[in-house]
Amino acid sequence: MLRGPQTASELRANSDRLHRFADLGSVEAFLDELAGRADEKGGPLAVKLPRAPGAREQRWAQLVTGPIDLTALPIAAGDDIVGTSELAALKQQQAAMQAEIAELRALVDRLYAELGVARH
Repeated sequence: MLRGPQTASELRANSDRLHRFADLGSVEAFLDELAGRADEKGGPLAVKLPRAPGAREQRWAQLVTGPIDLTALPIAAGDDIVGTSELAALKQQQAAMQAEIAELRALVDRLYAELGVARH
């Protein structure tokens, strides 16, 4: 587990007593492996966060204690990322609009039928 988001360089330095990584590339490869962990094995254990304003490197966060709210994190200009909660809200909004469209179509069909007008 991580004590807050850390860069790959920080993780390499902070984990040196537990495991000595050959280089920064091996740390990043291991983090990518943790982030891409299959759902059958319990899902991802780490996530690469968007680059923060003024930061040179992206940071990593652990997912052992649950998902990270990406919408609460500041992101650097030019990073286009949609947070998990924002995506869920958009999906919910889309479902509500689809239901309303279906309701409106049914109403229009009923009006056409009551007026005896053929629908084009």
